[in-house]
Amino acid sequence: MTTTRAACERLDHDDPVASLRELFLLPAGVIYLDGNSLGALPRDLAARVQRVVADEWGRGLIRSWNTAGWIDLPQRVGDKIARLVGAGAGELVVADATSVNLFKVLSVAVDLARLAWPQRNVILTERKNFPTDLYIAESIARARGVELRRVDADAIFAQLDERVAVLVLTHVNYRDGRRHEMAAVNRAAHAAGVLVVWDLSHSAGAVPVDLSGNGNVDEAADFAVGCGYKYLNGGPGAPAFVWAHPRHTATMDALHLGQPLSGWLGHAAPFDFAADYRPANGIARFLCGTPPILSLAGLECGVDTLLAAEALGGTAALHAKSLALTELFIALVDARCAGRGLVLQTPREQLFRGSQISYAHADGAYAIMQALIERGVIGDFRAPDILRFGIAPLYTRFTDIWDAVENLFQVLDNGEWRDARFARRTTVT
Repeated sequence: MTTTRAACERLDHDDPVASLRELFLLPAGVIYLDGNSLGALPRDLAARVQRVVADEWGRGLIRSWNTAGWIDLPQRVGDKIARLVGAGAGELVVADATSVNLFKVLSVAVDLARLAWPQRNVILTERKNFPTDLYIAESIARARGVELRRVDADAIFAQLDERVAVLVLTHVNYRDGRRHEMAAVNRAAHAAGVLVVWDLSHSAGAVPVDLSGNGNVDEAADFAVGCGYKYLNGGPGAPAFVWAHPRHTATMDALHLGQPLSGWLGHAAPFDFAADYRPANGIARFLCGTPPILSLAGLECGVDTLLAAEALGGTAALHAKSLALTELFIALVDARCAGRGLVLQTPREQLFRGSQISYAHADGAYAIMQALIERGVIGDFRAPDILRFGIAPLYTRFTDIWDAVENLFQVLDNGEWRDARFARRTTVT
């Protein structure tokens, strides 16, 4: 284990992707460990959005839909995100919010599965999936007259029976940071005749994702969605993305199937302004309303920070650093904070670990996090008792981990978290 801060300084010095931190504006005196909830501000983002406002909108006005390529932004940024998640050009598009996109693809997945196997009437999901995923699945189950089956993560493989139409999972669990082995899950689901929908909100940009299964259809995903404001660094409320395997969009093309939110931009010829809906071919059918250009411009800057890593080893180099940082965090907490009520929730086995570390503390998780934030160590809290520390390998340093754990030790050791002011709940936790 790295036992000194000086050793962490050497690791930062030798870090092959250390230069990527300079792509961000990070406030002095802050250790930011919440990139799994909101990514840091890319250095170029404000200037990029200002150009869109002042030049493209201010001078170009409505002409900029053509002259500045606004109309192509959902696909252009989508193609960039595709490079980060193992998808091909033209297969992924940026649109709407994650919840909206999940409604689209899960509805389509259920319909396609039941066209092939009418007897399948179950949506299967993890009991501790992100709440919006559960809510959307529940609404679709109710509308389609099918059952929503919630099970523990360890029971998923055993539940892939002949009644299941679709399995919907979050690749990295938002609470405990557990990562599903995507290829293995896809392989098992497909062997059982089940389609798989993935939520990549807590993994895209931080851990390896291969939606295409390296060309092996048995290990490829069927559908995926994800948000733009976490590890993709697109800014608060940045638009989300949606992907469908080409074999499914080909089936939809052949059957002239749209998706349930048949907005004008997903029409085959939106500027014909036809009265009747005709879905666009391919992934474009998953577009719905007019794209938010200012937010899309910001998201493109965020995604470009990740693509800058391609010259330094790409996703593999970022993931190697993520594993080293999370390993260091766990080892330091084991050594410094033993016996102080912290219970590790994140898997110790690297294969099943996302880019975050979570601890439960039965007595004061919220107050402990507030005390850390006051010290300049920003993580977050998830009910009822979870402290989350997000690791963004683009800008998190080894010395950040050392200093964060040292502050955590002091907060626990001197009992400062017990001060009443740290127990006062704010709206956003």
